[in-house]
Amino acid sequence: MSEHIVTPNDRSMITITLADGNVKKFHQGITGLLIAQQVSTQFAQKVLAVQVNGTIYDVTHSIETDATVHFLTWDDDEGKQVFWHSSAHLLAAALEALYPGVKFGIGPSIEQGFYYDVDLSHHTAHALDLEAIEQKIIALAQQKHPFIRRAVSKKEAIDFFSKKEDPYKLELLEELEDGTITFYQQGDFTDLCRGPHLPHAGFIQAVKILNVAGAYWRGNEKNKQLTRIYGITFPERKGLTTFLALREEAKKRNHQKIGKELGLFTFSEKVGLGLPLWLPKGALLCDTLVQFLKKEQIKRGYQPVITPHIGHKALYITSGHYDKYQEDCFQPICTAEEDETYMLKPMNCPHHCEIYSSEPRSYKDLPLRFAEFGTVYRYELHGALHGLTRTRCFTQDDAHIFCRPDQVEEEFSKVIDLVLFVFSTLDFKDYTARLSFRDPNSGKYIGNAIDWERAERSIKEVTEAKGLKTTCSIGEAAFYGPKVDFIVKDALGRNWQLGTVQLDYQLPLRFDLAYIGDDGKKHKPVMIHRAPFGSLERFIAILIEHTGGKFPLWLAPEQIALLPLSDKHSGYASMVHQTLLEKNIRSTIDIRNETVGKRIRDAELRKVPYIIVLGDKEITDGTVAVRKQGGGGQETVPLNHFLERLYAEVTAMGEYHRVVA
Repeated sequence: MSEHIVTPNDRSMITITLADGNVKKFHQGITGLLIAQQVSTQFAQKVLAVQVNGTIYDVTHSIETDATVHFLTWDDDEGKQVFWHSSAHLLAAALEALYPGVKFGIGPSIEQGFYYDVDLSHHTAHALDLEAIEQKIIALAQQKHPFIRRAVSKKEAIDFFSKKEDPYKLELLEELEDGTITFYQQGDFTDLCRGPHLPHAGFIQAVKILNVAGAYWRGNEKNKQLTRIYGITFPERKGLTTFLALREEAKKRNHQKIGKELGLFTFSEKVGLGLPLWLPKGALLCDTLVQFLKKEQIKRGYQPVITPHIGHKALYITSGHYDKYQEDCFQPICTAEEDETYMLKPMNCPHHCEIYSSEPRSYKDLPLRFAEFGTVYRYELHGALHGLTRTRCFTQDDAHIFCRPDQVEEEFSKVIDLVLFVFSTLDFKDYTARLSFRDPNSGKYIGNAIDWERAERSIKEVTEAKGLKTTCSIGEAAFYGPKVDFIVKDALGRNWQLGTVQLDYQLPLRFDLAYIGDDGKKHKPVMIHRAPFGSLERFIAILIEHTGGKFPLWLAPEQIALLPLSDKHSGYASMVHQTLLEKNIRSTIDIRNETVGKRIRDAELRKVPYIIVLGDKEITDGTVAVRKQGGGGQETVPLNHFLERLYAEVTAMGEYHRVVA
């Protein structure tokens, strides 16, 4: 049944489709808040913003045409982003009140919380009273001032920030066109912002300033270093309490801390910032993951290839990477020969295109699936580097599939199957597929609209057929094609972007790739880029934090710790060690002159899945005394029974090396 509100009679009726599929009629100019109030007054009090035809607005935004409307609350990720962006404005207002003369850069929301880059002027970061800032934010929130949006002219905006003597806002204004500039006012504080924002500040009930750091203005090391203040807010106190508890757990699971404790990797300033060095146990961990995926790929029809760590500059000009990624690449390597300029490889795909073109291809040859664990190099700013999650060199589990247009959906579907197999094996159970499409109004993409529409349609159809939980992000596509990024939630509820699959009609054109069809004519193949791990380094960092360093048996670098009670038991320990090695089980013998209790504790700290104690009784009976990581108890079993148990455990986990019992 149609519903409407009383508005001027000269306004036309529009059709509003709600998220539950319910369709209602309203007069033009209805706001999201008024619609929500007609749904439920109690519900309307929880609405933070409104999504109209995919675009997020303030709840007071007027809707002038037929639209699909989705109300955003704290339960929505987009709702949290609005909440935290508004909180950044409150942080700025608190700073302006407490530290007169402060100048403001930008204050966006981030995955968890927000930050504001500020120039403290004559104040110092050390002088910041974080508790006073938190109290001021809550005091401002309790006033429940609305966030008021106002369109202003460029001249008006320049005059405003000139009077405030705020050079950073003035620099931002230089890049904006008249007619696109908006201010938001909340109480006595006014900021340059596109929005959207909360209806009022009273939604914010709990706040914590998390960190204070340095950040170069606009990420440029040549600019002044500002003070970046990180914070997070919640609509209820219990939300903050839970977050802080998980944050403490995250500190314990920090991959850099655990990596050092387990002897997995290290960094050296002499080698270079952002260039990880894998230690023996870390190298074992990497190799185990690599071999796991290599074996699975061969079963699924992939062919291994190897390409160099550098390539001629012309290669990346052809691919478009030199134009689109130049700022992220290391400087070209110039040789004595004028026509020989090389670059550290930023991507593997151009090399794989050249492998494809190395010989004629027929439609019968397709699909061709080339796979490589190829190391690539990107120039990340010093301040952006972070352990294994942000490095300057990383290894991609890269593969490129060259197929006919009629094979695209099937191949894309098979790639998704492989990604989900990897997630299942490594116990990542909660994930979302983020569809990243192009923004037609942006100039950063190559190719024609028809190919883009075809590629985006194929991706949407495949993910729908798979029944995946999806979101869509406009403007986040790769410059050559749309993609699906898999966002995985870890054991602490944090979201990480892991596997990626990209559909590309453009690089085959740029490299003039072809195959001979059944009609005897040349045709262009379609290219699928895929990486279930993404960056191997980043994947391992996330895996460390997800598991807390307690890897499943098949993946643990040290699977068994053998502890002979004394020197006279070392011979039996060596025999057990050799037996385990023959069964592809990684074991170590700890013969240090320490008590067995101390050696057990050390093995527990190394998170070794199984600890075996060997003494007189074990030698006599041909048994092993087994303790499982975190189990507490110890049991004595025949060695052959223990090997059978290992076989069952690794088989249940989808181990690629089967223990031969």
